[in-house]
Amino acid sequence: MTLSKFLRVIHRDFSYFFAGMVLLYSVTGILLNHGHQLNPYYYIDVKTVKVDIPKDSSLVNDQMLLGVFNAYGESEIRSHYYPDSSTLKVFFKNGTATVNLNEQTALIENSIRRPILYQLNMMHRNRPKAWWTWFSDIFAVGLIVITLTGLFLIKGKNGITRRGAVLVAAGLILPILAMYIFF
Repeated sequence: MTLSKFLRVIHRDFSYFFAGMVLLYSVTGILLNHGHQLNPYYYIDVKTVKVDIPKDSSLVNDQMLLGVFNAYGESEIRSHYYPDSSTLKVFFKNGTATVNLNEQTALIENSIRRPILYQLNMMHRNRPKAWWTWFSDIFAVGLIVITLTGLFLIKGKNGITRRGAVLVAAGLILPILAMYIFF
């Protein structure tokens, strides 16, 4: 087997094997870069509801609040307090409620995990640890192999010694410039 054929086989097989990981890291990388525009982990569900909570704070406890907010899907009261005489703040497992005691309304805000995106982003940030760290490291080495073998697949005027060299150099300019500007 020639070196050229060997490089093609390695490049092709590694590319197929790591295609899923390339997509995972690409999509989640975009989401993480734009977290200020779209939270990739959670979305906030907001609703305003009518409640019946006494103004007298001595009558309010977690059990009573659970009875009120259970109708809106809340199953655990973490704590509550009064920022002022007409407002009650209630903390749930995944959110909060701000109660206007004068109007007897509550603004309920819950953080809800984005299905699939939450898990993918956690994988991107290596939250699973354990064997995932090893697989991520193998993936990184695989990307190096894919890149290096890809550099030498094309020969001639479009290869690494001519056009390819210009494109590689051009592709390195932005990261080098970014390092110089930001660090």
